[in-house]
Amino acid sequence: MDEKPVKVDKWDSCALKNALDDGAKQVVVDKLGYHESHNLMDGRLLICSIAVGFAMFALIWDYFHPFPLSRNVLMLCVISYFLLMGVLTAYLTFVEKGIFLVAEEKDRAMMDPDNIWRLSSTLRKYDDTYTLTVSYVDGKTKLERSMSISKCVANYFDENGTFCYELFEPVVISMCTNLASSKKMQ
Repeated sequence: MDEKPVKVDKWDSCALKNALDDGAKQVVVDKLGYHESHNLMDGRLLICSIAVGFAMFALIWDYFHPFPLSRNVLMLCVISYFLLMGVLTAYLTFVEKGIFLVAEEKDRAMMDPDNIWRLSSTLRKYDDTYTLTVSYVDGKTKLERSMSISKCVANYFDENGTFCYELFEPVVISMCTNLASSKKMQ
């Protein structure tokens, strides 16, 4: 890794999780050469854009038709915005499920569908155990296999809070290699 090492506050679980997630993403995209797919994020952006569109419409409508006249339109837009935030929450909970990377492994012969790799993680507040889950979906058979590993964040950070990428990289590569070899054995 040629970049400046990542340094975070050791006591900030969000910063620790983000550094580890970024490290895993870098391994899968840069080292393994898979292509990042932004479809999950695009779904979230679409929902948010529609909600903001309702808010902007309400603002413009109220500008041209001051409040007593725009009451019904404002209520409709506020209710629509509220409902779309509920849809966004459901989307984040049931569709994204903590997934921070979806990567496509392109078929070299360009004959078969792409294999999909999904990486998700958890690090609870006031806990030092980072759990990384790597899921693999075979492009041809659509069978999904996954593997998880849980380790203390202290395994990947030094006493100053500097992320030790060279200690984390082999773990992610090992997980991907194990999933890839299990697909070949079946």
